[in-house]
Amino acid sequence: MKFPILASVIIFCLVINHAIRKNNRRQQQLDEAFWERESQANATRRQPLDGLNYITIPLDELPTGILPENETVQGYVEILRGLSETAIVNLTGYTNTDLKLQYGAPNITLLSQYDQNYTVLVSTLQLWADALLREGFPEDAVRIMEFAVSVETDVSRTYYRLAEYYLSQGRPQELSRLAETAQKLRSSNREQILRHLAELKTPEDDV
Repeated sequence: MKFPILASVIIFCLVINHAIRKNNRRQQQLDEAFWERESQANATRRQPLDGLNYITIPLDELPTGILPENETVQGYVEILRGLSETAIVNLTGYTNTDLKLQYGAPNITLLSQYDQNYTVLVSTLQLWADALLREGFPEDAVRIMEFAVSVETDVSRTYYRLAEYYLSQGRPQELSRLAETAQKLRSSNREQILRHLAELKTPEDDV
């Protein structure tokens, strides 16, 4: 009986060893491909940035005059005023290598700043909307969140809060519009947002 057991152990070890070697070779190939692509990206010359989808903040269409005495709310408004004077681009889902290959290595610092501005924008919009919701201004908060969705925010709470509002107003069909935007996201939050919206939607919503 010992021999079959020993043979089984030897076969198992050989299988494991083969799997490890195979995985190591695959990882080595991935690493080599990454560094080859990164080398190519670093050698890419500066490209024009005219074709980027720059975001404009429509401050005159947002409820900037609500709660002028509230320091927290006005702090968010001031952040947005400052951002409105900068270049804002949604580059979520693109790696630095992707950006360097498309726009040139010399532009990476500038592009990173554009993307950081976008992150601050969508985060601030939701914080502002949350503050207005707490203070009893749901319609104004919705205007803010709808703008955030129009620029394809990946802040999950924006979609969740809007979905709750639409359902409370008897407008379940709006969840499909939210899902259409979420479907286009390049963010890791995409599937989570879509799953949540699908759970909220009932068969009657499509009637």
